[in-house]
Amino acid sequence: MADEQRTERATPRRKEKALERGQLARSRELPSALTLLGVAVLLHWGQSSMLPAWRTMFRTVLMASIGGPMISVAPLTSATALAVVRWAAPPLLLAWCVSAMGFVTQGGFVFSPLALSPKWERLNPANNIGRIFSLAGLAPLMKSLIPVAVLIYLAMTIVARDWLTLIHSSQMGLPASLSWLFSVLYEFSWKGGLTLLVWSGADYGLQRWNFERSLRMTKQEVREEYKDLQGNPATRGRTRRKQREIRRRQMLHQVSRATVVITNPDEYAVALEYIPQKMAAPVVVAKGRNALAQKIKREARWYEVPIVENRPLAQGLYKTVQIGGTIPAKLYTAVAEVLAFIYRAQARAREEAGPKKSGAGASTGAPAPPQTGATRPPLG
Repeated sequence: MADEQRTERATPRRKEKALERGQLARSRELPSALTLLGVAVLLHWGQSSMLPAWRTMFRTVLMASIGGPMISVAPLTSATALAVVRWAAPPLLLAWCVSAMGFVTQGGFVFSPLALSPKWERLNPANNIGRIFSLAGLAPLMKSLIPVAVLIYLAMTIVARDWLTLIHSSQMGLPASLSWLFSVLYEFSWKGGLTLLVWSGADYGLQRWNFERSLRMTKQEVREEYKDLQGNPATRGRTRRKQREIRRRQMLHQVSRATVVITNPDEYAVALEYIPQKMAAPVVVAKGRNALAQKIKREARWYEVPIVENRPLAQGLYKTVQIGGTIPAKLYTAVAEVLAFIYRAQARAREEAGPKKSGAGASTGAPAPPQTGATRPPLG
């Protein structure tokens, strides 16, 4: 597709795939600039202690050499090697740490097996030559010439400024010559390091802009990726409908445990369960509106659960209590009146039916759903 159609920013998934292929926005000059600055500062701070150490080492070697022809070379070699290690280890360690920090600030170290996999087109000399002399191959070369030109100009200005000192340096003593040389090198190092640091910051911004631009996507690619991650919208819709139906059936089945169903009467229906010995307050086991409210009332009639019409209480319970939650304290009084009414009605019914049941030897348990000619209504 044409680049002008890639108007959408890269998604996190596309960026992850690019990282798996080893693609990352980086400036190669940033670690070099930080390393140059760090080593220059370390050498400048440590030159006062390094020069006496080297002077002492050379004096020791020369004194040992004057001792005679049978002198052993091993101690001298060990002492020289130890002095070199002591001098070189701190700058090398600092250079490694600063360079690693430069990589970390640009996304860290990335290991990509896909980037390491062999690609035979890279081994084709014709492709490599064409890549070198192409516009894309010449662009990095031209870009690297800019900081090199700045460094050359910086070196020429320092040399032009200290030209007379350089000419008469042979007339200076060795300590003065070394001190002047170290000061010139330090000046060039920190100025060159700052130049490279500024250039690497600009280069990193350019690399990041080009990288983000190369990862842009079309609207169709964004939709396809979303579809791959989330699934087909129609399938997700069917899954959500099935989940709602299952939750609705489970909720309707809980109506059989209800103590009372409070209705609006046609718009709301809320089923409450209350066991005085086990519950501190009534619990909402089912609730619904409109068609679902009619199904709750149908289940309540099937299981012979009392249905009480109380418009404000049904609406308040529906809006304030979730399924499985206890009723709020502000509705205790209203619900208690409904439960008291139900208990009184059940007590009167038991008193009226008591003589008949005792004469017939019937059980005093809870009434069972009708069996003769009854058809169980489907749930959901």
